[in-house]
Amino acid sequence: MNKNIVIGVCGSIAIYKVPSVIRRLQDKGWNVKVIMTEAATKFIAPLTFETISKNQVYTDMFKRDAQWDISHISLGEFGHVLLVIPATANIIGKVASGIADDLLSSTIMASSGKIIFAPAMNVRMWENPIVQENIAKLKKLGYVFVEPEQGKLANGTVGKGRLAEIEKIVDTVERIFHS
Repeated sequence: MNKNIVIGVCGSIAIYKVPSVIRRLQDKGWNVKVIMTEAATKFIAPLTFETISKNQVYTDMFKRDAQWDISHISLGEFGHVLLVIPATANIIGKVASGIADDLLSSTIMASSGKIIFAPAMNVRMWENPIVQENIAKLKKLGYVFVEPEQGKLANGTVGKGRLAEIEKIVDTVERIFHS
């Protein structure tokens, strides 16, 4: 059986770790397609992910290609797993509230596979009661979270919010696929 994954990339400084996650997944036989939010494209160009994934990167729900395709539906059907990395407070809040106003949030809503969030954010954002309530709600609905780790954050402070180690994320994807 093919192992297909859609990786939803959000705007966070932790984005620089995502190419390594893609490589590790490919080494384990995963076919990778990438969706980038508009904010993610401010950190890394889509070309980086196209080169690594060897697939077109999707950034716009309304982009018209030569072939007719409803991207959020076809991507939702493609992925056995949809990994959101780095998952921001914004995307977690959107999904918890049922908001589907961009390609990534719409694809999550249309996905037939398991959804995994690998959050990365400042400790104060991570500990915000609204963010924690949204995470609890999504976990109750069956969404999987790879908890962020304690460590030095982008602003120099130390706290929980750093993206989980690459191997932990990849192991979670493998475990969820085989369960």
